[in-house]
Amino acid sequence: MTKFNAGICVVAMTNAATTNPNFPEYNWSQMEKSYILSSFFWGFVITQFPAGNICRYFGVKKTLFVSTLGSSVVGLLVPFTVDWGGWQIFCAIRFVQGMFQGLELPGIHAHLAVWCPVEERNRLGAMASTGIETGIVLAIFLSGMIAASSMGWPGIFYVSCGMGVVWCIFWLIYAANTPNESKRITEIELNFIQSSINKMKKEQDSKGRTEKIPVPWRAILTSMPVWALLMARSAEMWGFTTIQTQVPSYMKGVFDMDMRKNAIFSALPYITLWCMAYVYLILADTLLNRKVLTLNGLRKTYNTIAFWIPAAGLIALGFVDSHQQTLAVVLMVVIVGFNSGNMIGSGLNTIDLSPNHAGVLMSLTNASASIWPIVTPLLAGAIVKEESDRTHWQIVFAISAAVFFFGNLFYIIFGTTNLQEWDDPHYLVAKNHCNEQHKNGAAVKEVTEKYKQIFVA
Repeated sequence: MTKFNAGICVVAMTNAATTNPNFPEYNWSQMEKSYILSSFFWGFVITQFPAGNICRYFGVKKTLFVSTLGSSVVGLLVPFTVDWGGWQIFCAIRFVQGMFQGLELPGIHAHLAVWCPVEERNRLGAMASTGIETGIVLAIFLSGMIAASSMGWPGIFYVSCGMGVVWCIFWLIYAANTPNESKRITEIELNFIQSSINKMKKEQDSKGRTEKIPVPWRAILTSMPVWALLMARSAEMWGFTTIQTQVPSYMKGVFDMDMRKNAIFSALPYITLWCMAYVYLILADTLLNRKVLTLNGLRKTYNTIAFWIPAAGLIALGFVDSHQQTLAVVLMVVIVGFNSGNMIGSGLNTIDLSPNHAGVLMSLTNASASIWPIVTPLLAGAIVKEESDRTHWQIVFAISAAVFFFGNLFYIIFGTTNLQEWDDPHYLVAKNHCNEQHKNGAAVKEVTEKYKQIFVA
């Protein structure tokens, strides 16, 4: 929730008279609002690079606990500091929150790679991702309701950060790094998970622990499927961040909605997204079980639906005028609802390419993708000079639509679900051995040629 409530928070804090006039209102410019919305990702992108290795060496349980607790505690400081620190201190707090939360998605994917049976990765991965959708719905809907209540906008931070602390308690009690370490798993469940994962892995530690395998960075960074995944996730982050951070301001500016109405209409598409995630999940299982589509075909089909339909919807949204609120909400429902298929599309592709390096790949894709949420609010702030002028929003939405379109096109052409050769734990050793043999062979050939020249002479 703390990641997704910034859009509503900014609207509430700059329009307190329309929510709860008993709390301070801040006269921040459009550009200052954009700095606040993007500052989270300034920190988020920094921790993406080491996140995979942090999860590998400290374990996912500790990593996610520290990540969530740190983000929640820091967020509680906003109501006490923003009065004297202004938008700058808000940016600083969002920056630190971003650093903490940058560890979360790589941790989740590394956790899924160890815990999910191969046959159930689509189902369990999609179910795990619905937690994100739930957080978005709660963040937008509850934030608007809380801001308009007696708690005012400070209540947004108390509730969302408090929920994060409560989650940490449950996580500490029930979580485990691997099935083998869990005290609550049955022997039948443990054997099922391990035997399933062993089908894809050539070597598995007998204790069920993930090996500390050296990362083949050169092979990863020169892999075209990895670049296709980077493009797809970057496009998703660009488009989704634009929708998530800018729509509350768009609703307030173009349609002049009050906070309660804004919160309801802004949250409605994400309720649809949450529901559609299960529809996509059931349909994906059916298509795979009946062999209508291969896994590769399923990923690309879902990603195309999740990118290209929202792209068309964003173009249409820019032409909705102030008297067509219902149409705007319907378009938002279509855009966000269809976009929920991206997780079964390219979102779970890291585990397909390399279960052994899923955390590292997630760190890499998140790091590259997280650059764009820094850019998109700043770009929107530079383009939208007047929130009530829909022509400004047309440009913002058209750019996002183009990014959606070309990002998916690249993924269709170069993406794959094939297990990559560099996933093998012994890949680097074998590669070095082949290189040595090649060098030795070249040396022998060179000596042979010299002797031939001598004897011929």
